[in-house]
Amino acid sequence: MRHSLDADYLVVGAGASGLAFADSLIDHTDAQVVVVDRRHGAGGHWLDAYPFVRLHQASVFYGVSSIELGDGSTQPDGPEAGLHERASAPEICSYYARVTERLLRTGRVRFFPGCEYLGEGRFRSLLSGDDYQVRVRRRVVNAHYLEPDIPATTPPPFAVADPAGVVAVNRLVSLGWTPSQYVVVGSGKTATDACVWLLGNGVDPDSICWVRPRDPWMLNRAVVQPNPAVFTGMVADTVEAAACATSLDDMFLRLEAAGVMLRIDRDVTPTMARTPTLAQWELDLLRSIENVVRLGHIKGVEPGAIELDGGRVPIARDAVVVHCAAAGLRDAPPVPIWGSGEIVVQPIRSGFPCFGAALAGYVEATRSTDEEKNKLCPATPYPNSLEAWARMTVLGSRAASSFGSEPDISEWAQGCLLNPARIPPGHRERPEVVSALHRLDTHGQAGMTQLAELAGL
Repeated sequence: MRHSLDADYLVVGAGASGLAFADSLIDHTDAQVVVVDRRHGAGGHWLDAYPFVRLHQASVFYGVSSIELGDGSTQPDGPEAGLHERASAPEICSYYARVTERLLRTGRVRFFPGCEYLGEGRFRSLLSGDDYQVRVRRRVVNAHYLEPDIPATTPPPFAVADPAGVVAVNRLVSLGWTPSQYVVVGSGKTATDACVWLLGNGVDPDSICWVRPRDPWMLNRAVVQPNPAVFTGMVADTVEAAACATSLDDMFLRLEAAGVMLRIDRDVTPTMARTPTLAQWELDLLRSIENVVRLGHIKGVEPGAIELDGGRVPIARDAVVVHCAAAGLRDAPPVPIWGSGEIVVQPIRSGFPCFGAALAGYVEATRSTDEEKNKLCPATPYPNSLEAWARMTVLGSRAASSFGSEPDISEWAQGCLLNPARIPPGHRERPEVVSALHRLDTHGQAGMTQLAELAGL
């Protein structure tokens, strides 16, 4: 059966970015919006996430601008006492169900889950087979351009001789038997989460083999907090380190000395800088794993051995190889957010995709020309290497200066909980905030100039 629909905007993707954009747009226009997603509900990759995952950032930085994720509290006890709460996967999925209900209650949003977008305003139900054609009066919103690849929905990027010996990280909680060895494959947040979870559940560090093609730099979670003194202090530390740095490696080592960056192995200089956050207690656990394989990427797995770019390594014949090697954040190049007939949602301020999507929704609602919108909100790429991290930081700073120069956008951003750099009323006069702002003002220009040079900009 074929159906015809009319809408001002067709949002393709009901994950974090798509809903943050739609939420902000709805609050500042009277637009009619259709949202479509191939998954069974809203929440994007969180619907397929491994059970023990948590946000690696404070909950308040994530979600949509109209509904706070969590209650903004700090953790009262445990290894992260004093740091802000981080939502679990079930909490995030429940949150997005509430966000969807809120959007639907406006009467101006229609949501079509379980549907595949086919292009040119057309989508098809994966359940009924019905076709839908949307007459889009304004724009199609591409909110899946940077959709992450995750192990649960992405096959291992290597040959597997015995499928029973390789499991996605999601399967760890339901193995049903005890292997003599776990071989964790991956360098990023998913791999660190898998190792921390295994160690936290009593697995001996000597029973874990960690295949790490590259060593990562990670942000110290303690300095990425919704506290203006802490967050502004971290930014000030960053530009001060950049201003004095003679190379990218030197800058990251300076950031490590300042407590901003962390690395797992002090004897290895990392080359990877996607920079998720990591807590000190997690770092301590990870450093207990001594069997680390650094021979490049895995080419193939067979009982008793793994073949890598740099050679062959024996493993236990009953070993479970834990697939954490999906690409994660996509390395798609930044494109203009406002293009011909399509809005491509991307980060604007360094990282923090939910804030960028909400900001794009506000600018779409309040500005008239694509030229002005793209000038105010240039896309910022996700990083992978040290150079890419430096480039993201410089471009994100330039973008913040651009949209911050507009009084109404600045006011909106200061009121948006998703904005990590916001300074709430009454906080700007706090001595520690004044000190951080002074350091940022003192070193900001020199730091960003040097960082741009190091990034090749």
